[in-house]
Amino acid sequence: MTRVYNFSAGPAALPEPVLRQAADEMLDWHGSGMSVMEMSHRGPEFISIHAEAEALLRKLLAVPANYKVLFMQGGAIGENAIVPMNMLRGRASADYVNTGEWSKKSIKEAQKYAKVNVAASSEDTKFTAIPPRESWKLDPQAAYVHICSNETIGGVEYHWTPDVGDVPLIADVSSDILSRPMDVARYGLIYGGAQKNIGPAGLTIVIVRDDLLGGALPITPSAFNYAEQAANDSMLNTPPTYAIYIAGLVFKWIEAQGGLDAIAEHNRTKAALLYDYLDSTAFYASPVAKDARSLMNVPFRLHDEALDAAFLKGAQALGMLQLKGHRSVGGMRASIYNAMPIEGVRALVAYMKDFEAKHG
Repeated sequence: MTRVYNFSAGPAALPEPVLRQAADEMLDWHGSGMSVMEMSHRGPEFISIHAEAEALLRKLLAVPANYKVLFMQGGAIGENAIVPMNMLRGRASADYVNTGEWSKKSIKEAQKYAKVNVAASSEDTKFTAIPPRESWKLDPQAAYVHICSNETIGGVEYHWTPDVGDVPLIADVSSDILSRPMDVARYGLIYGGAQKNIGPAGLTIVIVRDDLLGGALPITPSAFNYAEQAANDSMLNTPPTYAIYIAGLVFKWIEAQGGLDAIAEHNRTKAALLYDYLDSTAFYASPVAKDARSLMNVPFRLHDEALDAAFLKGAQALGMLQLKGHRSVGGMRASIYNAMPIEGVRALVAYMKDFEAKHG
């Protein structure tokens, strides 16, 4: 069997050791005679899987004791509604920073529940930068400040944590969670879909500070009420059991690599290989400001768009897939999440050099 280099933005590549262990345990998890897919979420087998996954995630991110870890469903798109439902807490407005397509989706959804103040936007740069903190116009009465820490489509990433005073900071961390250490205590809440760096689609991670729970809007469905889910260990309804199991295996894999410090160094090395080459040639171009370049999603363009189809066809023939940019922005995009080995990035750069030599 030949494994391809999968540069998909999500669902994304998973670590091969995780896939192999899941395959080995598919029919019989630890002598239980059952697949994890078949287990009752209230049985002792799955309870142990769930507890271990949470403990590992808390350890990796050094989650403070006064934060709840919730395993939910609905993805980040769902959280765009669930966050204001839970986090307005009697206030009428919230601040949002607009750095791209995912920020815009969050803003649009939140407007159904609250007055949204766009405190800063990088639309004037075509979303190729992060607005400097001193330009943000925050409302001290806002319920929270919302950011998207990494824009998967535009390839811009916060490499700093905004100071927003006493107002809770909330972040959509879908595409850079577990790619590096982060100070969870600087945030009131972080959330993200699992399908980039954690596991299969279907699981959503929410980490929320205790004192922010309990003020959900009356219309909030019980399954989306953070306080109710926290009181029931994320099992108010049947959780995405298999996705939680895979997430736990990924957490173990990250720990085995040396934890988030080692993962971060690996990701910086991979990204530098690609960005250094992009900066060395006029045949390709990276549109993102250097101080905001994502380590996870690298958009780039060929100098002649007429060559795009040939570039993608040649890459696919060499086992490099999902390099086409998002339909809203075009061009190319290489997503190089944790599970992408450095050999994949080296192969991509070698191919890009060869393609330039033939078509430049």
